[in-house]
Amino acid sequence: MARKIVIDPIPRIEGHLRIEATLNDSNVIENAYSTGTMWRGIEVILKGRDPREAWAFTERICGVCTTVHALASVRCVEDALGITVPKNAQIIRNLMNATQVTQDHLVHFYHLHALDWVDVTSALKADPKQASVIAQSLSAWPKSSPGYFKDLQKRLGGFVESGQLGIFSNGYWGHPAYKLPPEVNLIAVAHYLEALDFQKEIVKIHTIFGGKNPHPNYLVGGMACAIDPEKDTAINIEQLAMVKKIIDDTITFIDQVYIPDLIAIAGYYKGWLHGGGLGNYLSYGDFPETTLEDFRTLLWPRGVILNKDLSTVLDVDPRDVSQITEEVSHSWYTYTGGDAKGLHPWEGETSPAYTGPKPPFKHLDTDKKYSWLKTPRWNNHAMEVGPLARVLIAYAKDDPMIKDTVGLVLSKLAVGPEALFSTLGRTAARGIECKQTAGFMRHYYDQLIANIKTGDYQTFNSERWEPSSWPKECRGFGYTEAPRGSLGHWIEIEDQKIKEYQIVVPSTWNASPRDANGVAGAYESALAGTPMIKPAEPLEVLRTVHSFDPCLACASHLFDMNGNEITTVTIV
Repeated sequence: MARKIVIDPIPRIEGHLRIEATLNDSNVIENAYSTGTMWRGIEVILKGRDPREAWAFTERICGVCTTVHALASVRCVEDALGITVPKNAQIIRNLMNATQVTQDHLVHFYHLHALDWVDVTSALKADPKQASVIAQSLSAWPKSSPGYFKDLQKRLGGFVESGQLGIFSNGYWGHPAYKLPPEVNLIAVAHYLEALDFQKEIVKIHTIFGGKNPHPNYLVGGMACAIDPEKDTAINIEQLAMVKKIIDDTITFIDQVYIPDLIAIAGYYKGWLHGGGLGNYLSYGDFPETTLEDFRTLLWPRGVILNKDLSTVLDVDPRDVSQITEEVSHSWYTYTGGDAKGLHPWEGETSPAYTGPKPPFKHLDTDKKYSWLKTPRWNNHAMEVGPLARVLIAYAKDDPMIKDTVGLVLSKLAVGPEALFSTLGRTAARGIECKQTAGFMRHYYDQLIANIKTGDYQTFNSERWEPSSWPKECRGFGYTEAPRGSLGHWIEIEDQKIKEYQIVVPSTWNASPRDANGVAGAYESALAGTPMIKPAEPLEVLRTVHSFDPCLACASHLFDMNGNEITTVTIV
C-alpha cells in the first residue's frame, strides 16, 4: 500500500518549498510533487513604473543571488530601448556576475548541501592526527595540522555537550545513509566553518563596483561607478589591487579546498546515482565577450539537450513565442484563454487565484492546482536548468575549457560522463562550474586592466537615457545564467512606462508542478525511484532537492504569516 511523506518546508533553501511523495512497500518513491507555498507578485508591482527602475525592484526578489535579477533586468530594458553599454561596463558586469556565481556555489556546497553528505556529530569520533594526514594528502591547504583539527573538534564537542548545535541544529545526524569516516567528516566541518568566513570576502568585489552587497547598484546604460586610477573618489589603483587579491585568494580556496573536498566526499558515494530526473537540459548561455546577441562569443554556450543525448545540442531562442512558454494548469493562477494553454512571457499574465486548502492542511490535491509556481516548457518539454545543464551543453559542444575540468573530476572519481546524470553529478557539476567561473573572474579582471591602460575610463552611455528619445512602444528580453540556472526577463514598454513584465527564474523551471499532460517537473522527476532508508528522516529527499540549489524566493514571485510550524515531516 502506497504511503505519503510530506516535508514542509524543506530546510536550507531560500524560500518555502513543500515536497509530497508517495512511497511503495519497499520505501521507494513512486511519485513526488513539488509545491511553492508563497507568492509575491513582483511582475504586478512593476506595472506602470519607469523601466529604468525595474532592476532595483527585481534585484530584491532574492537575498542570495543578489545581482542576477538586476543584470537580467538592465539587459532587458537596454534591449528594448536599443542601448549599447560601454566596454568597461560590459566587463564589470561580467566580473560581478562571475563573482556572484563563484560565491554562490561555495555557499551552496558547504552551507546548503554538504550536510546532506557530512555527519557533523561523527566528527567527534575522529582522530585529529589521521584527519591531518588525509587533509594533507588531498591538497597543500595550510590549515591542516593535527593541532588545528584537535582545536576544532574541541569547539564542536562544546556545542554538543551544551545541547545546542547552533548552525548544525536539526540535522539527521547518525542516519545510516551517511558514509564518510569520522576523519573526513571532521575535515568537512572545518572547511564548512572556513568557507563561512571566506565567502564574505569574495563579495567585496560587488561593494567595490556596485557600492554594496547584497543588492549592488546597476544602471541602465552602464554601471554607476566611475574609474580613475589616480582619484580617491573613483575606482582607483588601490581598489583594483584589492580586486586582484580577492580573485587570487578565491582561486586558491577553490583549488585547495573546494575541489579536493568535492572529490573526497564524492568518492564515498559513487554508488549513489539516484536523482537523474528528466534528462532534458537547457541553457541560455552567458558571459558575452562582445554583444549579447552574438551567441558565438558566450563563454557558457547556449543550447538544449534532450533525453541525455550528448551527441546533439539543439538551438534555443527565448524570443521565439513558440519555444518558451508557461502554463498554469496546476498553478494557483488563471489565464484568460485557458489555464492549460502555454503563454510566452511577452504574452504572459500574472493573475493569482488560490484554490488550495485553507492552512493548516495535511495534503494538497495534486490532481488539481497545487503550487504558486507556474510550469515553464521549451517546445513542450520539461527542462532542467542550472550548473549541470551548462556543464553538459559545454561538454557536448567540445568546449576545451570545460572538457579539461570535467575530465579532471571524472578521472579522480574513476567514473564516466554518464555519472553526471544523477544527484551526485549535479553536485559535481556545480564544483566544476565554480572552478571555471573563478577563472572567468581573473579573465575579466585582466580585460578591465588592459582597457583602462588604453585610457578608456567610460562606464556609462547616456544615449537614449531620456524618455523623450524612446519609441512609443517597444519590448525587450534580458537573460543571464544565474547560479541556479537560466533566468529570463521580458518587458513591454508603452508611453515610457512598463506595460508588462514577466520573469521566468531557474527554480520555476526546476521546481515547477506538472503540466496539463501530467508531465513532471525536474524536482518531481528526479525524486521518483529514490530508495529511502528511514522515511521519517528523509535525508535522501534533501540530497536530491538540495542538489538543484532551490530558490523559492525567486520562483514564487506574501506568504501567510499565520503559519507557525518550522518544519513538518509526516508519513501516512
